Amino acid sequence: MATGWAQDGAVQEQIEDSIQDAVDRARSQLPAGPSLTHCEECGDPIPQARREALPGVRLCVPCQTEHDADQRQSAGYNRRGSKDSQLR
Repeated sequence: MATGWAQDGAVQEQIEDSIQDAVDRARSQLPAGPSLTHCEECGDPIPQARREALPGVRLCVPCQTEHDADQRQSAGYNRRGSKDSQLR
């Protein structure tokens, strides 16, 4: 039972929308096109198995790991906002 300005199910809708936004953002960042044979950051060779598993791959595993860590730090999700501020 929702109260105030929020309608019934508004919290669940917001959760689903947040998840869908995150999925869409992740899909938009996936590489596309032909894979590189060598890492564009360090120049090390990219193994054939990695190139086949991830079409469009441009980084070796160590460089991709570092890139992912940098992305995680700058994600910018608001996990502390109150319910009221999120539903308006």
